[in-house]
Amino acid sequence: QLQLVESGGRLVQPGGSLRLSCSASGFTLEDYAVAWFRQAPGKEREGVLCISSSGNSVVHADSGEGRPTVSRDDAKNTVYLQMTSLKPEDTAVYYCAAVRLPQRGTCVFRTDVKYDYWGQGTQVTVSS
Repeated sequence: QLQLVESGGRLVQPGGSLRLSCSASGFTLEDYAVAWFRQAPGKEREGVLCISSSGNSVVHADSGEGRPTVSRDDAKNTVYLQMTSLKPEDTAVYYCAAVRLPQRGTCVFRTDVKYDYWGQGTQVTVSS
């Protein structure tokens, strides 16, 4: 079965850290650029960041300090989203999506892009 599965979401206290995983099955994630999105209650889905299939290019939605980081482990067919200094406003369902792009050094996290695969989402709740 061809699918993306996110995991790692949970309840975490403000200021805490969390690593989310986006694992692919049935296809080689290394061939795809991967984007992370999130959707808070009552809000539209928004892009967080993306990483190219080569792993050499990362584009962030946020330019501030403490922004999330991303990495790929092609041996595990998985992309990770590392978040630190979490705040209550980071509470959301986090999704990953994969798209095959002609240039391995590029990525996108626009919601109007037709991604090849979407995960089902993982809930992150930041609360004391």
